[in-house]
Amino acid sequence: MLRITDYIKNSLDPDFHASKHNTGKMLIWNITNDCNLSCQHCYSSSGKREKDENIKPELVLSTVKSLKKAGVKAVILSGGEPLMSPYLFDIAKILKEEGFAVSLSTNGTMINERNVGDIKSLFHYVGISIDGTEKTHDGFRQKEGAYGASVKSLRMLKANGINVGLRMSLTSYNYKDIEFIFKLAETEGVKKVYISHLVYSGRGGNMSEINKAVHKEISLCIIGTAFNYIKRAVPVSIVTGNNETDAILLLAMFKCFYPEFYKDMHSKILNWGGNQSGDRIINIDYSGFVKPDPFFQYRAGNIKERDFVEIINNDKLFFELRQKPRKLKGRCEKCDYLRICNGGSRARAYSVSGDYFQEDPACFI
Repeated sequence: MLRITDYIKNSLDPDFHASKHNTGKMLIWNITNDCNLSCQHCYSSSGKREKDENIKPELVLSTVKSLKKAGVKAVILSGGEPLMSPYLFDIAKILKEEGFAVSLSTNGTMINERNVGDIKSLFHYVGISIDGTEKTHDGFRQKEGAYGASVKSLRMLKANGINVGLRMSLTSYNYKDIEFIFKLAETEGVKKVYISHLVYSGRGGNMSEINKAVHKEISLCIIGTAFNYIKRAVPVSIVTGNNETDAILLLAMFKCFYPEFYKDMHSKILNWGGNQSGDRIINIDYSGFVKPDPFFQYRAGNIKERDFVEIINNDKLFFELRQKPRKLKGRCEKCDYLRICNGGSRARAYSVSGDYFQEDPACFI
């Protein structure tokens, strides 16, 4: 993910330090595939399940030592809807006590007075998914009243002093609502907006992609908003994910505004290194399978059968994804920007070409 606001601030002010949780590996753990919604973009095709598809606390407890050995510092608990899991708070408690920074990724419809105390005590950050206006969001999530429930939960978390942010999945269905999301964050006093570019996985594979010229303009709007917020001292941080081409636009815009600091910014972006799937970002799904990120169909191995470190260190695809630069095909092979974006989403490349090392079809450069 590209922490746009942090990179701008750090390049302009050497004394600015981003969160310590931004270092090390990040594990996204889908602890259940149960969900009370049926969202059009869902990468795991989540929904109500008849069989038990939940990660249990004893498996987490047996895995934490290996996670630490691998360099995992932060864990995002996701789903499905993680609040559908009967083990969510037990799992979060284990991870927190073991020293991990634990976040919750939720659709926000199941937070209430009964569980908000546990959420406050166990999670250092909660991301609530809101994908546009009430009409857009309810249509996208295929549930009337979903927007109202999510906003209510957002306000409840804020009222209880919990660090909460907005998450938006950017698609052809809702891209026109991007300014609404920023305005909502400002109005509600939310300090972070995370915008995830659509990856064609699960039900998301049925959605049409955004026209590349339009997509580029949207990204320019997102990045421009980050600059505007910094200039106006608006305390909202902007982060994007799953289309590292954003970093190329960020550098170009930064050079226009602050040419005297460009060399330092360029160095920081190169050090960031673009797409991190299989390297600093790793996924475990609700069955225990290890994947480079949640959007990959590929499964490297299962932590119920093998050690986590052994899986990620000995898997061929993980090894190839960690190469700098990655050995890619198509336009990516000789692209001047490869060291910046690292080829973008490999899962998206596979969804279109059947090859994890083909060009990213959503690249708009």
